[in-house]
Amino acid sequence: MTVQKPPVRVFRLVGPAILTLAAVSIFLGLGFWQLRRLAWKEALIAAIETRADAPAQPLPGISDWPNLRPDDYDYRHVTARGFFENDKETLLFRPSGGAGLPEPGYHVLTPLRLNTGGYVIVNRGYVPPERKDKQIRVAGLLSGEAIVTGLLRQPETRNLFTPPDDPAAALYFTRDPVAIGKRFALAPLAPFTIDADDEPIPGGWPRGGTTIRQFPNNHLSYALTWFGLALMLLAAVTIVAWKKN
Repeated sequence: MTVQKPPVRVFRLVGPAILTLAAVSIFLGLGFWQLRRLAWKEALIAAIETRADAPAQPLPGISDWPNLRPDDYDYRHVTARGFFENDKETLLFRPSGGAGLPEPGYHVLTPLRLNTGGYVIVNRGYVPPERKDKQIRVAGLLSGEAIVTGLLRQPETRNLFTPPDDPAAALYFTRDPVAIGKRFALAPLAPFTIDADDEPIPGGWPRGGTTIRQFPNNHLSYALTWFGLALMLLAAVTIVAWKKN
């Protein structure tokens, strides 16, 4: 009795089949990973919206600053009292002004000397390039006690494309309270900044409410893309294998 061997072409399909299954597994894994990222992003957006829209709460005290984590305070709506030290004002360049302000310009960062002690850097808002000189907007340099409401923000990090700061010109390219505090020897200094709400300012500048609260959330489309690639690859290989047999 003679045992028939499988056609040689069957053996030739084993290698491509293994590679196809490996690729499909990777694509499916990436798709499910994007779905997990989608759930995480939706929860993050919901938490941020809840914090930002809540009534303003008192600023965390100095004793709490060392233990604060950005995930616990970012976008929290707060209120603070103190005196602006306008002589220590700095400018933060922005390629767009912020929420509803697509034009490039500057955010005005001013230390607020808190009534409870210590300092916090306040992003008072946007000014166009022609108004970056504070002598042009003297009316907006608040001299008395100020009550600031706004959103807590964590420091920004630098990347390879971030230009170097110019402390001598009071010009910065990242929202970094440590760098500004070092420039003016501010201590103790809050590890966060405050983005001031959009409230009336004498002279109209700077314009608050610059916080961007719209976040990209493309994880579902990415997941569908990976699942689609897995399906197309599986279909293509199946058709090729069927034609060869």
